[in-house]
Amino acid sequence: MKMWIVLVLAAMAAGASAQSCSCETMKWATCDGVPCKCNVLVGAGVKQELECTALIPKCFLMKAESYRASKGLDTRTLGGKPIETAFVDNDGIYDPDCENDGKFKARQCNNTEECWCVNSAGVRRSDKGDKTLKCEKLVETYWVRLQLTHKEVTNPVDADQLKAAIADAIHKRYKNFDKTLVDEIQYDPKARMIVVDVKKAKGVAKPDLAQMAYYMEKDVKVLPLFKNQDKFEPIVAGQKLEMENILVYYVDEVAPTFTMQHLSGGIIAVIVVVVLAVVAGLLILFFVRRRQSQQYNKTQQREMDPM
Repeated sequence: MKMWIVLVLAAMAAGASAQSCSCETMKWATCDGVPCKCNVLVGAGVKQELECTALIPKCFLMKAESYRASKGLDTRTLGGKPIETAFVDNDGIYDPDCENDGKFKARQCNNTEECWCVNSAGVRRSDKGDKTLKCEKLVETYWVRLQLTHKEVTNPVDADQLKAAIADAIHKRYKNFDKTLVDEIQYDPKARMIVVDVKKAKGVAKPDLAQMAYYMEKDVKVLPLFKNQDKFEPIVAGQKLEMENILVYYVDEVAPTFTMQHLSGGIIAVIVVVVLAVVAGLLILFFVRRRQSQQYNKTQQREMDPM
């Protein structure tokens, strides 16, 4: 009888352990063992071990999303640029090369012969080139601007209470993220737009602002990466603000190095037309003045000839 009791208790303990063995910060993770270990597929038969007590590094998340996408599985006037050097992620998800600690490698090639430099958020900050391209170091993103739009609400939103509500929501949802880094919040009630500037001191590696911003971006797009599928919904005076759009701007410690190659074909075409028009105008002016000069010289010569 005692043996049966021991076996039943052991089975119950094993069941409880299996239920508690999960990854809160990565919904696609597979977890097992005692102690619990979790990993996620980032390639065919390639598993990335995860530390589920914190936000997963963005580089690992993007590798997992890229692999899942390749297999057809599920994945993904206030505001504007805070400063001229701010930029957005126009390239979307790719299969990045990561360091062992989850940081992006400074140069990315997406398994192709075409390469580019990225910042600590994994966002391209240079023109694309071949594999001879040099990226000296991984440039840190020290400022992110989160431009959000919320759905219509019953009662007007108090702008003075909004900053505290946003900071608290970020702190609670994103693993105790330091709310003091929420530097400034602007609000346009007519457009229902909230602009959140999150900054850290230059030269400081932690916290990784890109992790928090990436998790929030997925929450707002109703593709949460957390096992808990709750949305990012700040509460202002007892009223939830449900977000419906988000745009993320990145500001690096060193300005990006985009050149003319980064411009769209339309913009380049306009520039070429303007340059050609200027050159044509200078040529016309040159020939007009030359003709006037020739006419003047002929007149002078006739006046100097004896009668």
